[in-house]
Amino acid sequence: MNTIKFVDTLCEPIEEQMRNDLVKYEASHGIDVNYKRFALVLSDEQNNTLGVLNAFTAFAEIYIDDMWIDNHHRGKGYGRQLIQALEDHFKGKGFNNINLVTNQFQAPEFYKKCDFELEFIRKNIKNPKLTKFFFIKYFGDEKQTQGILPKT
Repeated sequence: MNTIKFVDTLCEPIEEQMRNDLVKYEASHGIDVNYKRFALVLSDEQNNTLGVLNAFTAFAEIYIDDMWIDNHHRGKGYGRQLIQALEDHFKGKGFNNINLVTNQFQAPEFYKKCDFELEFIRKNIKNPKLTKFFFIKYFGDEKQTQGILPKT
C-alpha cells in the first residue's frame, strides 16, 4: 500500500530526483525551467538591514515571494526601491513579467502605485483580511528569450 507523509523539507536525494525529472519533462516540451531563488537586501551605511525582497525566476517570469521592510523604516520609499532594483536588474534580459500575490491586510495599494496590474482577486469569505490580490507587471515589448530552450 502507498503512503503519504507530510514533511517540512525534502531530503536532498528526493529533491534532486524531483528536480531532475521536472527539468527533463519541461525540456521534452522545449521549455527551460529556469528556476533560481534569490533575494535583494537593502542596507544603510552602517550595514543595518532595512528591507528584503525574496523572489525566484521560473520559465520566463519573476515571482516575488515576499517583501519585508523593517517596521522602523516603513513609509520611506524603501519598498519601491527594492521593486525598482528588481525591475532594473531583469529589464532587457528576455523575461516576460514580474508577478506576486498579496493579501488584503498587506499592501495591494502599494503594488498598484508601483504600476502593477491587478489580474484577479480571490476572495476569502471567512476572513476578508486574507483575500488575495494577484498582480502582474510586464516588461513592455521586449523579446522573450527566457524559458525557451534553444533549438538544436
